[in-house]
Amino acid sequence: MPAAKQKRILLLYGGWRGHSPKRFADFALTKLLTEYDVTCSESLRALRRPYLDGFECLLPIWTFGKLSDKQQNALLEAVAGGLGYVGWHGNASSFLECRPHKFMLGGQFVGHPGGNHIKYPVRFLNNDPLVKGLKDVTVRSEQYYLLVDPAVKVLAASPMHGGDQRWLKGVTMPMAWKKKWGRGRVFYCALGHTVDVLDTPPVTTLLKRALAWACRNSSQKF
Repeated sequence: MPAAKQKRILLLYGGWRGHSPKRFADFALTKLLTEYDVTCSESLRALRRPYLDGFECLLPIWTFGKLSDKQQNALLEAVAGGLGYVGWHGNASSFLECRPHKFMLGGQFVGHPGGNHIKYPVRFLNNDPLVKGLKDVTVRSEQYYLLVDPAVKVLAASPMHGGDQRWLKGVTMPMAWKKKWGRGRVFYCALGHTVDVLDTPPVTTLLKRALAWACRNSSQKF
């Protein structure tokens, strides 16, 4: 019996160097994508059709940047057509002038009160297959404050530390979610300011599950 064909993933990395895109791309290649046929690109010119239609999933490691109208339309149409989309951390601060990207992703970064080294718990919320059996984790990192689409299915959350903005203390903030965009499946995780946070076993497992779930024509239920 012939081996199953590997699913193709486009690993797109670049943008703001403060988020170390190359380091995270190396992490993805060695820890998340070993069972996939991976194409790497450091250029937003990869966001074009029909090129995107040749992949099952897009993994964009990209903060800030600007999309042309053509790139924006190609991306959103490809995802609506079934291309999976898995993003983390700075992806909620990508393409700030592109409101449709925020709509598709399901959220937007607006700040990380308390700075870069807040200690906080991340709790996995339900028995969704993406988080089932995962143990809650405590991380020391940026704690993102996000504006979140009420249509997402929240998979993990954290009580806000708040820092100097004390009125935010205790607010429950989504840390990971999944959603639909047309026929496409979209996943986002707010963790990932540094590689060590993503390299925490429960978080790595979550990302692996998310990639398998998001891929075009995945057999997994939504």
